[in-house]
Amino acid sequence: MMKKTIVVSLLGTQLDRIGKRVDRWTRWRPNVGLVQQESLSIDTLYLLHDNHSKRLANNVAVDIESVSPDTSVALCQMNFADPWDFEEVYAKLYDFCEAMDFDIDNHDYLFHITTGTHVAQICSYLLTESRHFPGKLIQSAPDLSKEDKTIGRVQIIDLDLSRYDQLATRFDNARIEDETFLKGGIETRNEAFNLMISQIEKVAIRSTAPILLTGPTGAGKSQLAQRIYQLKKRRSLIKGELITVNCATLRGMNAMAALFGHTKGAFTGASAAREGFLRSADKGLLFLDEIGELGLEEQAMLLHAIEYKRFHPVGSDKDVNSDFQLIAGTNRDLKAMVIEGAFREDLLARINLWTYPLPGLKDRKEDIEPNLDYEVMAFAEKHGDRIRFNKEARDKFLSFALSHQATWNSNFRDLSSAVTRLGTLADSSRIAVEDVDDEIARLSGMWSGSSYEHERSFLSLLDNEARDDLDTFDAHQLNYVLSVCDRHDSMASAGRELFNISRMKKVQSNDSARLQKYLAKFGVSWKELKKK
Repeated sequence: MMKKTIVVSLLGTQLDRIGKRVDRWTRWRPNVGLVQQESLSIDTLYLLHDNHSKRLANNVAVDIESVSPDTSVALCQMNFADPWDFEEVYAKLYDFCEAMDFDIDNHDYLFHITTGTHVAQICSYLLTESRHFPGKLIQSAPDLSKEDKTIGRVQIIDLDLSRYDQLATRFDNARIEDETFLKGGIETRNEAFNLMISQIEKVAIRSTAPILLTGPTGAGKSQLAQRIYQLKKRRSLIKGELITVNCATLRGMNAMAALFGHTKGAFTGASAAREGFLRSADKGLLFLDEIGELGLEEQAMLLHAIEYKRFHPVGSDKDVNSDFQLIAGTNRDLKAMVIEGAFREDLLARINLWTYPLPGLKDRKEDIEPNLDYEVMAFAEKHGDRIRFNKEARDKFLSFALSHQATWNSNFRDLSSAVTRLGTLADSSRIAVEDVDDEIARLSGMWSGSSYEHERSFLSLLDNEARDDLDTFDAHQLNYVLSVCDRHDSMASAGRELFNISRMKKVQSNDSARLQKYLAKFGVSWKELKKK
């Protein structure tokens, strides 16, 4: 069964006007010509007109029925007090669409946008684009190339832009360009990371909701937040400035005053009023790095400011406005902190709508090479001195960088520092094998600490008897596990670092339980470990 075609059109009070009866068939009239198209069979035409044009509407309906007997014309009166008033025209066309009983399974719908005021045409487009009118647009025009000049030609416009190959290609290119921008121009190869960046690009453009970036220190949270801001700025999605705050540097009353501002004399030393970071971020973007370091009182005020865009500066009984977008960063396990009572559950629920865990460098080994090239270029731009690896030196550095020896404790910061040292010490701006050997030794020493003394410092957490019973293998392995535990505030967070590969292969990963069982083998408990 073929679908029926339903068209909605406004009466053209000028173009559809008949004039003298002897010449009405010698002129192109939009609505009459519309039903005469050989390639388009219209079953029903809803012709919208005002009460001043009833006679014209009836005459056009008669002519339509004479040239297209299969077309049923439904005259619909719609009065506009001011046909150029956008609010009125949109509202009445919207009500018309709401009153229609659309049957998209059996009918195709077209909105004729040739007649009516420009305002009516814009409203028709908006209603079709938003799917309040679930169809396509159709446009008609005179066709001077045809012998019969009265019929004209039509063009159907589908607002599903993905159907247009050329437009789709342009959109794809723009999306790829934005994703490359978010990656700093680095041709990353890690599939999971690239998929994450692809989603972040969409969220940055389409949403103003908070974004939470998690991951270890040096994973690139600050750089990504800055690029998200720059992307929004160049798309004119944001007007204000980027305000970056490291919450780990805020303590006590200074934290409250720095974030929310204060009045003159609000506390000892407040000799002048201060605007505060949240107020400075009005119409812009606020990046709160290490948000897990905020106190509970600051967290409560921040939640209120996020939800209501209003807050009270310290010492003021009047609230102020700040319409900011928020990106938060943390290397801590906020869910574990909620359980421990150190982070507000309602604040976490508010900021984790879009949560993106940035993996460390050792978990993106396929991206080490392109990031190495990026850091070399960045060094050259910063210092105005082009540096290069010779082939043997580059191969040796990459071999080490990809090996299990390279733990990249500070992630991309370690890589950037390594390139800076190599570039600075290289003779004739060419990095040689000897330079790489020195840097490998430097990195290895930095990551291992003072070797045996560092190892004993962690193993000293064990009882003497338990420590003396350890094989050399177990001693090294346990020391590494304890060093990881020392850097984390929860078993879940430490477990994610320790079991970073195997946990991805499990349907349900219980990192805390796995770590707890491992420590129990050596008589170590997490609670006692954190007391020492």
